[in-house]
Order: sequence, then C-alpha cells, then structure tokens
Amino acid sequence: MSPAAKAFTDWGLDSALAEAISSKGWTTPTEIQLEAIPVAREGRDVVGQARTGSGKTAAFGIPIIEAASASGKPQAIILCPTRELAVQVAEELSWLQGESGLSIQTVYGGTDIDKQATELQSGSDIIVGTPGRVIDMSKRGHLNLSDISHFCLDEADRMLDMGFFPDVLWIFEQMPVREQTLLFSATFPQEVLDAAEEFMNDPVYVMSDDLEVEVPEIDQFAVRIGRSNKLWVLGRLIANMGDDDQMLIFTNTKRMVEILEDRLGKFGMKATGMHGDKTQNRREKILESLKEGKTKIVVATDVAARGIDVDGITYVVNYDLPDDTESYVHRIGRTGRMGRSGQAWSLVSKEDLGALDKIANTWNLDIPYVEAPELPDGMERDPVRKRDDWSEVTDPFGMVSVSLGIGSATITKRSLADWIVSQARIPEIALGEIEMETTSATVQIHVEKASYVIDVINKRKLDGNSLNPTILEL
Repeated sequence: MSPAAKAFTDWGLDSALAEAISSKGWTTPTEIQLEAIPVAREGRDVVGQARTGSGKTAAFGIPIIEAASASGKPQAIILCPTRELAVQVAEELSWLQGESGLSIQTVYGGTDIDKQATELQSGSDIIVGTPGRVIDMSKRGHLNLSDISHFCLDEADRMLDMGFFPDVLWIFEQMPVREQTLLFSATFPQEVLDAAEEFMNDPVYVMSDDLEVEVPEIDQFAVRIGRSNKLWVLGRLIANMGDDDQMLIFTNTKRMVEILEDRLGKFGMKATGMHGDKTQNRREKILESLKEGKTKIVVATDVAARGIDVDGITYVVNYDLPDDTESYVHRIGRTGRMGRSGQAWSLVSKEDLGALDKIANTWNLDIPYVEAPELPDGMERDPVRKRDDWSEVTDPFGMVSVSLGIGSATITKRSLADWIVSQARIPEIALGEIEMETTSATVQIHVEKASYVIDVINKRKLDGNSLNPTILEL
C-alpha cells in the first residue's frame, strides 16, 4: 500500500474492487487517486483538491467501499450539493464495488419521500445524499446516523459555504463514532479551509500549494462581444460543432436558460434547458439523453449542471460569466474529461471585463481574447445575424469615438466640427471632444446620432478626401 504505487494492482485492493476496476479498463491511478487513496485507506482524514473529471469520486469511493461491509446498517455517508451529483456519485460507487454486495442508497429531494424511506428501511450500507433530505430522513427516523464511521463531502467548497454549512454541521453532530472525514473539491477558498478545521482531525492535504488549477487539454478562449451579439457568436460556435461534439452552455439564471432555449430553437438550433425548476424525472432523462449522445446542446445554470458528468462534452460556453471564480473552474471542467480534448469559450461584454481578469489571475489561467470563429466551409450565412451594438462602444456619457482620416494638416477642430454639423444637420451639442493628429482625427459623437452621422460622412468628402470613419473600441 505504498503511495509510490503506479498501478491499481500495486495496492492489493479488495478482490471485488480490483476486479471491477480491471473490468472497466482502469490500470493507472490518476494523480488525485495516486495521492489520496493510500492515506485514506490508512484511515487518515483527507482534504483533496482535484479538478472535475480527474477521478476524484474513485479517490474517496475506493477507500469508503473497502472499509464498508454488507451489514445493512449505514456506515458511510457522502454529502453532495445537488441531486444530480448524488446520483452520479452513487452510480460510480455501484460499479466500483463490483460483487462486494453493499447496498448503496441515494437520499435526495424532489422524489417520493415514502418510497425513499422504504428503500432505506430495507437496509443500506453507504448513503449518498443531499443535506436537506438526509436531515429530513434522520428526523423522521428512517435514517440512523449514529453508527456512521466514514463521512465525506463532495464539492466541499459548496457544501461548506454559508448556504449549506448549518445543515452539514447538524449532520456532523449526529455522528458521534465518526472515524474518518474526507473533503474533496476542485477549489478550496481559505474560508472553506478554515471551516474544515471543525470537521477534521490532523488531515492530510492532497492539493497544490497555491491552489492553481490545472486544466490540461482544454483550450480556453474569450470573445469580446456585447450582450446583443452573444447569440451571434454562439450560433457560430454551434455551426462549427462536429457530429460527435456536445455543448454545455452556462447562464446565471433560470430565466436566461429558458430564453436561450427558445431563441436557439427559433434559429433552427435545438437545445435542451436544464435548471432547478425542472422535475427530477425530467432532469434525469436529459442527463441520460446527453450520456447516450442523443442530446447535443444543453443550456443550464450552475446548480443544475453540478451532476453533469458526460465524457462526450467537447464545448463549454459561458454565455454569462459566473458570479464567482470557483464556478468558472467547475464549468470548464465539464469538458476535456479524463484527458480528452475540449474547448471552453467565454462571451465577454464590457461589464464582464473585470470578472474575466479576476478569474484568470486567481487561477493563473491563460484565456486569450480571440475573434468569433469563422463559419465552416460551405456555410455562407450566419445562423444568427450580427446586430449593431452601440452599447459596447459608448462611454459613460453616451459618446461614441470615431476615427476619421482627414488627410490634411489644414483642417482644424473648429472647421471639422462645423463641417460635420452642417453636413449631418445635427445640433452642435451632439459632438463631444475632438482630437487632431497630422492626418487623422478622433471625434466623439452622441450614440443617438452616431449611426446617422457615420452614414453621412461615408457619402461626403472633405477637401476632396474620403474620411473613412471607423468606430473605436473602448
């Protein structure tokens, strides 16, 4: 049981586990498995950091399965922030245990509580659930936590934030004979590490010193685009998808999920929306369809996407940038899973610039700004037409900066302003600052008049010169 082991067979795992792992074709542990499994098998508390898709479920699942026996009494509990993730974890533990004979039960809201209670009373060895329903089942007497010896938090950063923390603490207090605590997550903000001190006993930290997140095989890009043209960029990304590609699009609200699903449909691009208001049955059907490759495009909120563990996702699109930097890591981890290639695209409006800088700086990520992808060969028309978007080039005072090639040093600020006012027949107040160079000038024009003034300038000549107006980005 040496940490230096390079293959699963080096560890002398329980035979049922070893056979299940072998039948799956797994031979070499991933980095998080290599570092976390040996110490967890020794019974040590572990804080494990690993990006989504790196094999962290097996990193805590293997030690938990090996420590459990088929007694019909709960010995281990794994808490997850969402129903989808709980189902995903339970599914992986079920195949990992092979012929161990353990009863692995899921306990989460959104399903028939009486049916779930009946299943629990029939006997369970490992519980995978969400905090709210676990508490409910415990208070109703259907789930006895007093004999739990192994306690694990998956997505620990979410489980220990202020939303879940009181529930997690209540559950923790019902386990007086707990022997081991495991915390696994892609990110560990300092406040989470501080909170973990309440649960841990001299833990082993399996994590990078600076919390840098490695995202191998994932190409990250950002497109600087206004909100009114995000759908245009999304249309181009979808147009470039291959037959085997799948796309996960993130928005920040349930309402935007519905709007995007509807708008994409109107432009002939079928997408399926998934958010917290969808029934559990519907969400599970969407996940199954995604895993089978039948559904190609899913639009989801962060909460709904927590349980999406699909190897075929090749594109992740941040239609809205997330509200916190940790969510970005979770999102892009939905592609490039287990060494596969993938692309993560962020659509960045003027208001999002600071947020993307913060994400890149926090996680030491290279997210270059690029142009929207070209249409694929053979496609001449955009799925969604690009619109004029003045909001992206307008300063806080409503002014748009336009560059003019005046071609003559004899033109002055005054003469240029008079010429624009007379040619376009606009009030002088619609013009702002004018900066003169030797053969060019930058003129500020109020956004309400900008489009019209540019059209006029394009049709006129000043001292025999075409001015070739160009809108300047902020």
